[in-house]
Amino acid sequence: MEIILISIVAFLAAILTFFSGFGLGTILTPVFMLFFSVELSIALTGIVHFFNNVFKIFLVGKDADRSVLIKFGIPAVIFAFIGAWILIHIPDAKALFIYQLFGKTFEVFPVKFIISILLIIFASMDLIPYFQNLKFAKNKLPIGGALSGFFGGLSGNQGALRSAFLIKVGLSKETFIGTAVVVSTFVDFTRLGVYATRFNKSGLMDNLTIVVFATLSAIAGAYIGNRLLKKVTLKFLQITVATMLIIISLALGGGLI
Repeated sequence: MEIILISIVAFLAAILTFFSGFGLGTILTPVFMLFFSVELSIALTGIVHFFNNVFKIFLVGKDADRSVLIKFGIPAVIFAFIGAWILIHIPDAKALFIYQLFGKTFEVFPVKFIISILLIIFASMDLIPYFQNLKFAKNKLPIGGALSGFFGGLSGNQGALRSAFLIKVGLSKETFIGTAVVVSTFVDFTRLGVYATRFNKSGLMDNLTIVVFATLSAIAGAYIGNRLLKKVTLKFLQITVATMLIIISLALGGGLI
């Protein structure tokens, strides 16, 4: 049962998140958590996410902008390592606030709350007409890379901030997706390497079948997403990114993820 459900979610999420450049891990992790511990769910999701990105590099990596990769990607990788190191070596911060809803208790932590505020700001820039033509100069890319990489390493939510910056640099839809995929893959490789000490290796091997099915399903979804890319306009891409930014930010700010 878990193989079927996880594979279906991985397939559908991979199609949806192909255009936004983020969200597969955010959607897939809670589904894994229905069947496995939090730590093992993070590990399993990370593996699916990484290999899905590797496949997407073969699909769209050639469209990546090299100058953006250098200015954005290098700071992202460096700060992803720093964020991941802090996550492992610094004790968990206390929750900003705790509340109950529908009989469940939710905790909102400082890092995710800060990310949610940043995401709402960036999403507004894509939805409010006044900001729709706003572009970030490429000399601001290292700042975006550092922010997305750091928070990605610290909380795992690196894709949303990355897309929020890159969508405003004036890239074409193909270049935006290609660049986001390459940066995401290197950041994943960096943070997963740091996280590895916390992963239960025996748990990973015991659930290798689920990982394989979920990965193949995500790859199939990415393939279909790439086929649909020609039919997607840049405006649709911007609205998709903005909508998902708002959804993710509200979930983070509310302690749901």
